[in-house]
Amino acid sequence: MSTVIASVDVRVPVRTAYNQWTQFETFPQFMSGVESVRQVDDRHLHWETRVGGVHRAFDTEIIEQRPDDRIAWRSTDGDVKHSGVVLFSRVSDDASRVTVHLSWEPKGVIEHTGSALGLDRHRVRVDTDRFKEFIEERGSETGQWRGSVASTDR
Repeated sequence: MSTVIASVDVRVPVRTAYNQWTQFETFPQFMSGVESVRQVDDRHLHWETRVGGVHRAFDTEIIEQRPDDRIAWRSTDGDVKHSGVVLFSRVSDDASRVTVHLSWEPKGVIEHTGSALGLDRHRVRVDTDRFKEFIEERGSETGQWRGSVASTDR
């Protein structure tokens, strides 16, 4: 497994950053390689990605979600095996820190090489920076989901 951690401080309250992150279908607007995310229900998402010309489709399950604190997930099927958590921390009344922890299983020589070269870390860093630009330019979230998902057995 490869593990990537990236943090970014954003100039919006933690509630705004968290609310935006719950709008999974907007991910293609700031995540490179993500073509679409469809929210199936409160806990399940279907992803379509294209990285290095390789198309992948997979499903994920939200295994824990606490408003203004964390969203954790794991893949349930498809081409990509991964899990992770996004943590939201208050820095001040008008600023917050978003930290992404992602673990994934590279497949094949190209993905193993890319991971060894740190290309996965670079991609997550760029995407967190793009999230910062996205939410700061807007100044408000595009929507919100304030429900909770109780932690499930990982």
